Amino acid sequence: MGWSADEIDTESAHSARMYDYFLGGKDNYPPDQKAAEKVLLVLPNARTIAKNNRYFMRRSARMLAEEAGIRQFLDIGTGIPTSPNLHEVIQQIAPESRIVYTDNDPIVLTHARALLTSDPQGETAYAEADLRDPGSILNAPELLETLDMSKPVALMMISILHFVPPEYDHYAILDELVSALPPGSYLALTNGTADFAPEEMKRAAAVYAASRVPVRQRPKKEIERFFHGLELVEPGVVPIHRWRPDDPSLGELTDAEVSMYGGVARKP
Repeated sequence: MGWSADEIDTESAHSARMYDYFLGGKDNYPPDQKAAEKVLLVLPNARTIAKNNRYFMRRSARMLAEEAGIRQFLDIGTGIPTSPNLHEVIQQIAPESRIVYTDNDPIVLTHARALLTSDPQGETAYAEADLRDPGSILNAPELLETLDMSKPVALMMISILHFVPPEYDHYAILDELVSALPPGSYLALTNGTADFAPEEMKRAAAVYAASRVPVRQRPKKEIERFFHGLELVEPGVVPIHRWRPDDPSLGELTDAEVSMYGGVARKP
């Protein structure tokens, strides 16, 4: 797919491939598996968190397509494709929708380009870009050729900001991205939290850090700050399994078992 083997780091754990392992995928390597198993030892609910993060993505995407009428989506931190993917959820509702996926890991983009195809009425594009440099996303040719940035866009930031290294200003990064969107756009975001299971989440963060994958868990107030200046959609920022649940089994989960907040908001 245009990358040489030495460009793909299979010797170190990677958050996207660990996530794929938690979801039961096959696109991961021994370092990812080893790190993920260490996480499971201290946080047995890691798979539950990962699966509910995907469920939140699907529910929020359906809401944005059905209720808000959004037809353009920018998904940052795509990760390994896991069906149904974002474009499959959206284009089932509105086949003409246009989606741009971005990630900074060549192996993620390789799988995305090989496995994800758009409905012929719409379009799907893939950009190799780095969230630490928002300009690399906003100026990516794939984005500029696919999305009309004068019309509303849904910015999907699903379980990605907490993996940005701590030396970067996470709020400034998000502000730059949201500022580039026109009024009527939306932000959908999830972020891990230690509010409900502090000891388990602390130990899990230490495992990630030891694998050179920093993770920033945040209390609710810090996550709500990401939505500053935006109009939150009901029910606001809540544990992700409590955001517009569409399956009775979600109500059986405790907040500690999920340990992630999510929300959706509109840019006025």
